[in-house]
Amino acid sequence: MFKNTLLFILFFQFSNSVFSQEIIQGAERVDYYFNKLNDKKIAIIANNTSVIETSKGNTHIIDTLIARGLSVNKIFSPEHGFLGDKDDGEKFEDAFYRDIEIISLYGGNRRLKDDDIEDIDIIIFDIQDVGVRFYTYLSTLHYAMESAARKNKKFIIMDRANPNSFYIDGPILDLNNSSFIGLHPVPIVYGMTIGEYGLMINGEGWLENNLKVDLEVIKLKNYNHELKYEPPIRPSPNLPNIQSIYLYPSLAFLEKTEVSVGRGTTIQFQIYGHPDFKGDFSFTPQPNFGSQYPKLKGVLSYGEDLRNYETSNMIELKWLINSFTQINDKNNFFRSDFDKLSGTSNLKKQIIEGLSESEIRDSWKEGLEKFKKIRKKYLLY
Repeated sequence: MFKNTLLFILFFQFSNSVFSQEIIQGAERVDYYFNKLNDKKIAIIANNTSVIETSKGNTHIIDTLIARGLSVNKIFSPEHGFLGDKDDGEKFEDAFYRDIEIISLYGGNRRLKDDDIEDIDIIIFDIQDVGVRFYTYLSTLHYAMESAARKNKKFIIMDRANPNSFYIDGPILDLNNSSFIGLHPVPIVYGMTIGEYGLMINGEGWLENNLKVDLEVIKLKNYNHELKYEPPIRPSPNLPNIQSIYLYPSLAFLEKTEVSVGRGTTIQFQIYGHPDFKGDFSFTPQPNFGSQYPKLKGVLSYGEDLRNYETSNMIELKWLINSFTQINDKNNFFRSDFDKLSGTSNLKKQIIEGLSESEIRDSWKEGLEKFKKIRKKYLLY
């Protein structure tokens, strides 16, 4: 008995020492990947989250690479721009950073053009993800991998911790609803890092014409999928804190309805509301950072404040169901692209027919079990 107790104490101490260690992002392991980049012409897909944390503060990965004498020749930026300050869906022009051309990968030009990478040896992808299917950085990753594969370029993903990596949930995307807000047959919350997701794209043959890219992932250190991680920089303008990131997979359904999720306030994705609703909590969306034209601009809306809501390891449907129940004009509640965001034509029908949350969730089970088997092949942690 004493021996078993001692082993338990040693294991507990070991577990605490391992899991209390600071997560080291892929980009921060410069000494590990420096030799892979030396004397190479580099293009990098990056934004304001592409930072390396040091004792002296945050340094952008581009500055770090240049300070090490590496040659960064092109920069590509996704939705929200290189500085992460553009509105949802806002198109932006090419620009420069440290005399290096920044090429937009949003709007009419979502792919790396062959001419832009003709003289490039290696393409790096280093962007903070939030682990949600309709977050468009996944589509940017897909198209970049496709371009690299077509031109036989080496592709490196600097892996970063996923703040929503500790559960898997939601309907599997039906490819009939494939779009830039969801390209792959995965659930809304897929429980993988961006590096693992890239391996899955490559391994499952999801690139055009079954192309394969020469892909390498610079792994995280001291990480596992059960760890809670809070990004030090907001990953996009309307995800200002960890509560908004946790609520995003659930509240985003309302983005494709007539209900506001707080764009035009400072507590985006932590509230929801509409003028038809009843309640003590109210807000009035107004143009602000990240939302020049918010839904229900200037209209007093009533709803629910979820800033102190204790989130679960699951997608919540109750706010979508409650909103549909309370809205007066049910015929115009859902916007035309709701199916693309949900990934399925079933969810809208289920809400209209009055199915309960548990009944809807039951319809996801078979697809989730199949996905978990696919996911398992690509896990690094």
